[in-house]
Amino acid sequence: MAKGKRPSSLVDTRVIYCGDNLEELPKLPEACVDLIYIDPPFNSNRNYEVFWGETKEKRSFEDRHASTAAYIDFMRPRCAALQRVLKKTGSFYYHCDWHASHYVKVMLDQIFGENNFQNEIVWKRTTAHVDTHGFGHVHDIVFRYSNGKKPTFNVELKPYPQDYLDKYFIYEDEYVATRGRHWRADITGAGLRKGETGKPWRGFDPSKVGSGRHWVTTPSELDALLANGRVYLPPSGGFPKLKRYEKELKGIPVDSIWDDIPSLGGLSKAAKESLGYPTQKPLALLERIIKASSNENDIVLDAFCGCGTALVAAENLGRQWIGVDVSPTACLVMAKRLRNVCHIREDEKLWQAGRGFVVRNLPWTEEKLRKIPPFEFENWAVIALGVETNKVKVGDMGIDGRIYPVAAMPKKRGAAAGELDFMDQWYPIQAKQKDKVGRPDIDEFETAMNRAKRTKGFFVAFGYSSDAMAEIQRYFTSEHKTIVALTVKDILDEQVAMKLA
Repeated sequence: MAKGKRPSSLVDTRVIYCGDNLEELPKLPEACVDLIYIDPPFNSNRNYEVFWGETKEKRSFEDRHASTAAYIDFMRPRCAALQRVLKKTGSFYYHCDWHASHYVKVMLDQIFGENNFQNEIVWKRTTAHVDTHGFGHVHDIVFRYSNGKKPTFNVELKPYPQDYLDKYFIYEDEYVATRGRHWRADITGAGLRKGETGKPWRGFDPSKVGSGRHWVTTPSELDALLANGRVYLPPSGGFPKLKRYEKELKGIPVDSIWDDIPSLGGLSKAAKESLGYPTQKPLALLERIIKASSNENDIVLDAFCGCGTALVAAENLGRQWIGVDVSPTACLVMAKRLRNVCHIREDEKLWQAGRGFVVRNLPWTEEKLRKIPPFEFENWAVIALGVETNKVKVGDMGIDGRIYPVAAMPKKRGAAAGELDFMDQWYPIQAKQKDKVGRPDIDEFETAMNRAKRTKGFFVAFGYSSDAMAEIQRYFTSEHKTIVALTVKDILDEQVAMKLA
């Protein structure tokens, strides 16, 4: 645990809740959270909820958000529940895009109050987007609200643009390590002043410059700066100049246009973070929000936490955190990410001792697993086995995931040693949410295996018919190819290790 980091006395933190946030949020105390960030599904005609099933998820998404009004009706009670758990000094960030942002703004004004609206942040997520019907959509919108009192806000500084430096820092001195070489001259500011800064100094009157200006500091302080070599007096008798060195610049405050954080696509530096989740946001984006609107050990809540970027950023920055997501697969993905990226353990005893984290309410029973959507079941099975999901489900041809055997990993590293050769050594996995998988299902999987030229595969279901088991035996006897039939009970009882060998 990071130095100074401690569990909250207000509420359980470092917890991922699997469930509808409308049901989970009422369980939290009132005014217990310092910062809320949400990136809910946008009201568009695309899949924005999960990365593992475009067509299957698209149908359920459109059923729920058939119109903008339906989307707002879906989000309103959830935002009201979030406002209840936010501290009066807290901040609320709502990430959306152009599809419904104007309606979202009206809804949030009603819930938080118009006077608590703080910013409309424009995040330029890409530099180009081809759209033959109009101007390309290259940005998202992030609304920032306070909750009644002055919110926590820490100013972030970013480097000055190079074109600004090239334009104004045009004078040179002998190089000094602490201040560099280049400096600019700005000893006066626009406008007349009646106080000390408006009075003449050493025979120079700022009010006579142009339409009237004033000194940037008092005459007595200008004397001290002159003695320190910070004021340049031209030998020709021209107007003095105050030396401001480029290297001494602290930076400019981040404003409401964020064009310095690229998305995860293409060849960007952040692309290595990508998990394949279509709306996954860069870690840098969440780090900026969390640094700005919270302090160390504050509580950060993401009620649509998807693949867990906000949780990872909060953990890395020494904040407490709470995550909620309705998708069991998303909860498994983000738990794995916390383990691998943040190197914290998912362990009940460690969590009770103030370390580690826990995931609550996952459907770890056969009864619950029968009730979740089919695409969720498929991905629960694949991820529960610790293997790689097939990210492209459209036309997956009967393969839901791939198992890479440990024995296939190279003993030596590097491209010259054939480090990536093992990537072609994999076994397909197929999952069906059926009480009894029949022979036709096995026949289809055999076709997929033959097409992929695999000699071994794994099937997951609640059970298998005698015809299915007979076909698996025939496949092995006549074609010398193996299908390992796993049951949900095998996975729940953790009895699969030997079968995966």
